[in-house]
Amino acid sequence: MEIGSGPIGPCPKEHQKMFQEWFNLADSDGDGRITGNDATKLFAMSKLSRQELKQVWAIADSKRQGFLGLTEFITAMQLVSLAQAGHELTPEIHKIAASKDEIQPPTMEGLETLIAKTKALSTYSQPESNGTALPQPSTQWFPSKSVKKLPLNAVTSIIDGLKRLYMEKLKPLEVTYRFNDFASPLLTNSDFDAKPMVMLLGQYSTGKTTFIKHLLRCNYPGAHIGPEPTTDRFVVVMSGPDERSIPGNTIAVQADMPFGGLTTFGGAFLSKFQCSQMPHPLLDEVTFVDTPGVLSGEKQRTQRSYDFTGVISWFAAKCDLILLLFDPHKLDISDEFKRVISSLRGHDDKIRVVLNKADQVDTQQLMRVYGALMWSLGKVLNTPEVVRVYIGSFNDKPINEAALGPMGLDLFEKEQDDLLADLVDIPKKACDRRINEFVKRARAAKIHAYIISHLKKEMPAMMGKAKTQQRLIDNLEEEFAKVQREFHLPAGDFPNVDYFREVLNGYSIDKFEKLKPKLIQAVDDMLGYEIPELLKNFRNPYD
Repeated sequence: MEIGSGPIGPCPKEHQKMFQEWFNLADSDGDGRITGNDATKLFAMSKLSRQELKQVWAIADSKRQGFLGLTEFITAMQLVSLAQAGHELTPEIHKIAASKDEIQPPTMEGLETLIAKTKALSTYSQPESNGTALPQPSTQWFPSKSVKKLPLNAVTSIIDGLKRLYMEKLKPLEVTYRFNDFASPLLTNSDFDAKPMVMLLGQYSTGKTTFIKHLLRCNYPGAHIGPEPTTDRFVVVMSGPDERSIPGNTIAVQADMPFGGLTTFGGAFLSKFQCSQMPHPLLDEVTFVDTPGVLSGEKQRTQRSYDFTGVISWFAAKCDLILLLFDPHKLDISDEFKRVISSLRGHDDKIRVVLNKADQVDTQQLMRVYGALMWSLGKVLNTPEVVRVYIGSFNDKPINEAALGPMGLDLFEKEQDDLLADLVDIPKKACDRRINEFVKRARAAKIHAYIISHLKKEMPAMMGKAKTQQRLIDNLEEEFAKVQREFHLPAGDFPNVDYFREVLNGYSIDKFEKLKPKLIQAVDDMLGYEIPELLKNFRNPYD
């Protein structure tokens, strides 16, 4: 399965070296990114129409990050070359490129002259006889409007912009009203920079580990596969320089990893958590989270020494896609599985259901199994919309054609292709997902601030504080309703009452802060003006 945005055709080393030179000169900030402004100046030399250049940018920046790295830049140059040769630029241009032995570099009018001038200027600075150097002129061939050094918080991508907005606008609100204690921990740079994640959930022996192995086409460090419950821990499978397994306590304290928040679940969980690293092109784009099989029965539930459902909920907030795997012979949804699925509320758009090992039954049985699965899910998901269920068999064995028959086999292949297409789209949608999660978090933090400040306002100044606090906690649903009416807030954005009550029991409401309108206004301005402006600045420059 191909995921990511590499060059669309063969790119010899001499071409790569030349494109690197073009890239370095066009990169006005020297941060390894070519923004829309840089691109328009360079791409204009191709003499392509605005509509063609719009397509070049759209295909090259498929992840919608708002900038081109070196890899995307090479893709853009190859697209320019194909457009100059008369090819129509469509999303299927990769097929045309694959049929060509080698895509020649594009014709860029006036580029060679500019490169020659730049090289001449760069060699101008030579030491004088007394040992002092002459001032070196700028080697930038697309001069920017300002020659001042960029500040540290300079924004050259959408993710950079979200980081700045979080630190300046949203984090002060979260810290003031302790949002991180009631919801998810405070965000760090590693949370913004993390690769998109896919979490696999299901009962034991439904093929979660085998599914990851099937996509990677190889085993990952620490993978165990068998009919019994073999995966007894949460395993994050991610890219790394070599094959190794890192213990949970180690990975949770690494600042460049987005797993610091897991320390709140304690050492009992961290001993059941590990990171498996290996070099792999797929893992350069996506990180997988393999989970222990969800079991049934009172014994298994009490044997877990950590908050299993809480950990699932934490990962669900971080993940871009959640795959629920089922086996045709294990369609029952246990009590623990029901709680796990309930903990995914609010992330319904990320959930996909996979009926794995579906070639173990014939076409008639498959139809009945599908109906039974939909009936079971309908009782748990509590939504009028029908959840998308993919049918497939994700392992290295050939499909059992004898059981499925020709009609079933055709359906089978189409379903598997649909799921793989969904996975391929993950990196492309990662930036949009990050924006979506950020806005969702900002709305939740704002409502949390209104709730906390309202409860603080209800507390007496002197006597009867303990009694009033208990009354407020007991009647939390009514207090939520008051806040909703007072500030005209949507009911669907309010937190879970029972969970909020449980956390609130550990605090003294009187110690919370009063409402600070300036903090709320800053978040409102961010949602209403600054995020739309950020997206506008980093959209396709030819729109």
